[in-house]
Amino acid sequence: MQLLDWIVIALFFVALVGIIVWVMRQKQNNAADYFLGGKDATWIAIGASIFASNIGSEHLIGLAGSGASSGMAMAHWEIQGWMILILGWVFVPFYSRSMVYTMPEFLEKRFNPQSRTILATISLISYVLTKVAVTVYAGGLVFQQVFGIDQIWGIDFFWIAAVGLVLITALYTIFGGMKSVLYTSVLQTPILLLGSLIILVLGLRELGGWDEMMRICSAVKVNEYGDSMTNLIRSNSDPQYPWLGALVGSAVIGFWYWCTDQFIVQRVLSGKNEREARRGTIFGAYLKLLPVFLFLIPGMIAFALHQNMGDFLPMMPNGSPNSDAAFPTLVAKLLPAGVKGLIVCGILAALMSSLASLFNSSAALFTIDFYQRFKPKTNPKKLVKIGQAATVVIVVLGILWIPVMRSVGDVLYLYLQDVQSVLAPGIAAAFLIGILWKRATAMGGMWALLSGLIIGLTRLGAKIYYSNAEVGGADPSLFQSVFYDCNWLFFCGWMLVFCLAVGVVVSLCTKAPSPEKIKGLVFGTSTAEQRLATRQSWNGWDIFHTCVILAITVAFYIYFW
Repeated sequence: MQLLDWIVIALFFVALVGIIVWVMRQKQNNAADYFLGGKDATWIAIGASIFASNIGSEHLIGLAGSGASSGMAMAHWEIQGWMILILGWVFVPFYSRSMVYTMPEFLEKRFNPQSRTILATISLISYVLTKVAVTVYAGGLVFQQVFGIDQIWGIDFFWIAAVGLVLITALYTIFGGMKSVLYTSVLQTPILLLGSLIILVLGLRELGGWDEMMRICSAVKVNEYGDSMTNLIRSNSDPQYPWLGALVGSAVIGFWYWCTDQFIVQRVLSGKNEREARRGTIFGAYLKLLPVFLFLIPGMIAFALHQNMGDFLPMMPNGSPNSDAAFPTLVAKLLPAGVKGLIVCGILAALMSSLASLFNSSAALFTIDFYQRFKPKTNPKKLVKIGQAATVVIVVLGILWIPVMRSVGDVLYLYLQDVQSVLAPGIAAAFLIGILWKRATAMGGMWALLSGLIIGLTRLGAKIYYSNAEVGGADPSLFQSVFYDCNWLFFCGWMLVFCLAVGVVVSLCTKAPSPEKIKGLVFGTSTAEQRLATRQSWNGWDIFHTCVILAITVAFYIYFW
């Protein structure tokens, strides 16, 4: 890092502070102001916030690392970002009419209070123990490598970077609320895109171009069935990424994440109307086409450079290249002064925006779904204070969890996809039957959610047990075959089918909800005025851009087939 790099980083922070000060001067008198930015966000702010919130450590380390280790396999999860369109076209009208702040609150309106409590509890625990902790952990690692500093004042630089990242982000999230998240994203997103694009261009130039990368990577076989690193669709017998399992599993996880997760949906709920919310999702879907090229492809470039040079990537103690170091290594070795500072700003932008969104969403879940339920007459200004206090608690818990993350590091990171694959099906099933089927009852929705939670915890418990137990020799039991040996992607698909079946059977065995309770919350129950408002919120341009996104997605699958 040279002087010019530090000047660039200083200018980035000056701009960031300016936005935050401006946001803090805006009035935030109630929960709508604090958690949803006053519900007046435009499509640019919504789309930028969706993208910036999504891009975190799993992209800077995980996606680039998977590109360097297994090629295109993880691209399924990124290219399934087209499902943001389902959020905008299908779910936004129902969420908007329900006038809710959180997804658990929507489930209470559609089903019952128990469903709200279950979803809020699952979401809060998973945010603190996975998303917050992993983002902070990875942020510390990235900056330790990029800056090349081991210690300052005798303190491990990892801790300085990780805790500093959390505290800076927490301060502007606590005092600025959703508006600070939205408007800092407008600054952070272009910096992140520009910085990553520079990495891509310089990496390809160093390697010798796109064709050279494809030549080197296509020569590397990833399984015994002839698939190479450049194959997106792999043999259905592939132990890790069978094509059918990858398509189904990534679709289930994608639907849960893009259409029902508070972390993403809260950005859309902040829109001033249905039109802005929908166009925000379309803009977000355009941006979501980029991570494969901005993070995964650079990982493949780093792998190809290592194949040519033999020492491009740092080596692990077992003698294999450290694929997770792909992105920071490209930053450290290829970028000139000034540009490296810009890239560091991009990395900061990604991590801070992702953390800020997590903090704000977690605070909203606690304040709206727990505190306000038990104290419904709380003064609106006090709810803002409770939200700020909840953010502080979440920050402290995230910091306290870092030592655990660091002690198990790679193991826990590998389990994160498994955690999402068992969280998603039950939640997805509850929302699907809730919005698509008028006959779905409160008990049906609740048991779809509960069955997913029970099966998911059983699967995670089985993975922990059988990963550490000595079970060789004898034939595996039925329990082990189902809950441990079954490919995680196929398990995710079958789990969704089972949870949907539970929801349907229980609904048919219980009394149907009254028309008044589900009015405007399910397909076929909207009033003429509601349907007219939705129809007037889109036009030919919305359809055109939606079709363009879908066409690009199909073309991507064809090219990397």
